[in-house]
Amino acid sequence: MFEAINQWFLSLGKDYGVNPYIFGAIYVGAIPFFLASIGWLVRNARTHKPTVWPAMCAGFFFVSAYLYLAIAGHNIPLWVWIFLAVLVVYGAWSQIHQTRKKIARAREDEAC
Repeated sequence: MFEAINQWFLSLGKDYGVNPYIFGAIYVGAIPFFLASIGWLVRNARTHKPTVWPAMCAGFFFVSAYLYLAIAGHNIPLWVWIFLAVLVVYGAWSQIHQTRKKIARAREDEAC
């Protein structure tokens, strides 16, 4: 049964030239780097240092698995790209909102 599930899972990527395990490893492996970049961003904002590099790093790690899909994949249906674009835009908006709250909270704590 496990072998059948594994074969089905791997077959998902064959048509598109993407290894689902590599995609998953990039997706999960980028999480600690993304969180570290957000921490770096908040710390820099709190101390009034430039936030461009931390924001760029966070953005890169946020989309890194999809970059793999764009580079390695082929014949990806348009609906997949539209769906991913919606996910990325919503995720970016949500993360920006949360990061701004963290920065504001950190500045309030600093003022006290």
